[in-house]
Amino acid sequence: MRFGPMIVLLTVGLASCSSRPHAGQSGASRAGTGAAQASPLAEHHEHALHNVHRINDRLISGAIPESPGAFDELRAMGVKTIISVDGATPNVAAAEARGMRYVHIPTTYATVTAEQQLEIARAIRDLPGPVFLHCHHGKHRGPAAAASAAVALGMMTSEQGVEFMKTAGTAPSYAGLYSCVGAAVVASPGAISAAPDDFPAIRRVSGIVGAMVEVDLAFENLRSISAAGWKVPADHPDLVPAAEAGRLTDNLRLSHEDPTVASRASADDLSIMLTDAAIKAGSLEEAIVAGRPAKELDAAFKLVQSSCKDCHVKHRDGTR
Repeated sequence: MRFGPMIVLLTVGLASCSSRPHAGQSGASRAGTGAAQASPLAEHHEHALHNVHRINDRLISGAIPESPGAFDELRAMGVKTIISVDGATPNVAAAEARGMRYVHIPTTYATVTAEQQLEIARAIRDLPGPVFLHCHHGKHRGPAAAASAAVALGMMTSEQGVEFMKTAGTAPSYAGLYSCVGAAVVASPGAISAAPDDFPAIRRVSGIVGAMVEVDLAFENLRSISAAGWKVPADHPDLVPAAEAGRLTDNLRLSHEDPTVASRASADDLSIMLTDAAIKAGSLEEAIVAGRPAKELDAAFKLVQSSCKDCHVKHRDGTR
């Protein structure tokens, strides 16, 4: 969905990036590594590939390639490896058809963990480049993952990494992501080489993480349905309004049953907020089934959006 911060992958108490134990250079010595200043690739702003920003000739950050044209642009850019930190299943077939390899390392909006930083850094170092790293919109998780891995590889300083995130449009509310990159340091070659090197093309996500991926997709579809006056959109005849609302409701219910929710210090409050969002989504579903006027459905949908946004502010966007 696109109502402010995207709803996917709630913070589930993963470790802070600042906890990574490894040897590295000081900030002063890193400043002289010659890392290029991050800059947007303006020529792509009106193309199928969105929010594209280059760290250097080897590493590029951007939004998910959602169409054949976007994958064609990646091929034209010479990209050989695509790394997704989004929770959704990558379109591996589209990449392979164009001679590109997909690597799936899903992260959260809270942080890029120490282990993930090193795994991403190893993929960037060892796999054919250039490497294109993306999340969904290319603004938050992707830039943070790219910047923290680039710092680990000595491609940029942590200060440059933070500036790169700002250039890419990372929202200030994602304090955990900014903290992660701000605390990043250069990793030793041995630390990077100790990271996993199986590089799976698809990692299955489950529990609250998987449920939130489904919630996000349902919200995107409901936005299209709302724009069509709560009818089946002409350009998406496969979208059934009541079914998408039901999908949203079911996954919000599933999310608060995840064991990680109960393990959080604020679990009671989080469970209440997730339940409230599920109830509001259920009301939207019932209103669609009952054939209520579009104005009433818009109002019901806004209540769900507001409920989810409130939950994000308290439980996802910071470092909790």
